[in-house]
Amino acid sequence: MRVLASAAGLLVYTYDLDLDGIDLGLRYPGRAGRVASPAIEVQVKSWSRPRVGEGRLVYDGLDEVQFNKLVDGPFSVPRFLFLVVMPRADGAYTRVETDGLMLRQLAYFHDLSGERAVARPDKGKQRRVRVPLGNVLTERSLRALVGAPERAADG
Repeated sequence: MRVLASAAGLLVYTYDLDLDGIDLGLRYPGRAGRVASPAIEVQVKSWSRPRVGEGRLVYDGLDEVQFNKLVDGPFSVPRFLFLVVMPRADGAYTRVETDGLMLRQLAYFHDLSGERAVARPDKGKQRRVRVPLGNVLTERSLRALVGAPERAADG
């Protein structure tokens, strides 16, 4: 996440304690229209055995308490779930080539703001989330999530 965010020109920050279900904050260090330093907060989950159904990733890795920490707003800073697909084999995440370092697999984002919070959340119960396969994290999509202006080369 840090490599992708840095490539997108964003600042990455972490909190001292994980009390609010947030792993990272991402901020654009400038103005985006009338807003200065727009930001988002994210919960990052890694996953080595993704399941796909009906054009979506089917993720069962959030318990109801974690789910509520992403949906039970309103929040002053938008929150997202990021899913990082990890290779199953050790050492297969990166590949060094003569022209650089390649990170393997993809990461996806999902906005849960339209979901309803679980009335009586139970840490022992999982909450299924379906993430569209088109929600791939790229420099461009990450800047759009944060609300950063497009770069001239992004055109």
